[in-house]
Amino acid sequence: MTRIIADISVSLDGFVTGPDPGPDNGLGTGGEALHTWAFSDDPDDRRLLREGTARSGAVVLGRRLFDVVDGPGGWDDTVGYGAGEVGRPAFVVVTGSPPKSVRTANLDWTFVTTGPADAVAAARERAEAASAVSGKDLDVVLMGGGATIRSAFDAGLVDVLILHLAPVVLGSGTPLFTGGTPRTLVQRSVISTSTVTHLTYDVR
Repeated sequence: MTRIIADISVSLDGFVTGPDPGPDNGLGTGGEALHTWAFSDDPDDRRLLREGTARSGAVVLGRRLFDVVDGPGGWDDTVGYGAGEVGRPAFVVVTGSPPKSVRTANLDWTFVTTGPADAVAAARERAEAASAVSGKDLDVVLMGGGATIRSAFDAGLVDVLILHLAPVVLGSGTPLFTGGTPRTLVQRSVISTSTVTHLTYDVR
């Protein structure tokens, strides 16, 4: 069964970027501290990264995040989604209008202009097709940014919420939640490592 999983790193004060994020500074000032765990040698961090990317049949992201990863300083053969840990899942971008060109044309990009629900539906189709080929259940992973995850969460599209709670207070930046529709979460796991606390919730 394909699940919709929102998976994102967040500061103790609830931000998924530091202040002043932009195409040349995607994580904002100080935001690199949110992702220290993804580059650590801690065995639990490595295992969770490997497991998380291995289950990705399709990945959803917003246009601002796409502009960062497709920009000149963005993804390449060594840096990218699950680099070194996963193959090449399909990527679905929620956007007002598709870009005129794509630098990372070797990746499978789909641009959806009709909102998060349609983007998630398109990603589910891609993940289910990948599941049929691989013979194992693969999921849709919402990797960000914050506004994309927040809108999907508020719309009731998210089955599982995974937060990587980094030990940093950023003070400002892009908030993960800003109010919206109340949701009940059921805590499924808490794993503390030397760099972060990994929290997994089912969303009701």
